[in-house]
Amino acid sequence: MNELLRRGIELFNRQEFFECHESLEELWTPERGPNRLFLQGVIHMAVACYHCQRGNPRGAVGQFTKGLRKLEAYLPMCQGIDTRRLTREARAVLEQVQAGVPVAEFPKIHANGGSDAVAGDSMECGGAVRAGE
Repeated sequence: MNELLRRGIELFNRQEFFECHESLEELWTPERGPNRLFLQGVIHMAVACYHCQRGNPRGAVGQFTKGLRKLEAYLPMCQGIDTRRLTREARAVLEQVQAGVPVAEFPKIHANGGSDAVAGDSMECGGAVRAGE
């Protein structure tokens, strides 16, 4: 797994969402092809959670919606990340935010440590192999 992706996951799971966003943007910016949208979806999740922390439900809803839409193409797993679980947990938080309920628990990114996928290489995503361009 790419080191920047691994770092972004660690930051996300420590609820350091702004820093996660910054770390993943370093990986996302030069990326082209299908991997770019996958990374963008994960970044949207981090930004949504950051908006929750900052008390901005409107921003959180918008970012969760964008992230969920982008990650749909990468179910159930991509680059060692359990995208099905991430989207399920994100939907639960989105519902809490929309209901005006305080967020009880933020989503976590559950990763398969054995993945050796890196940005720009072939990666197993959504049951098919997609080539990073």
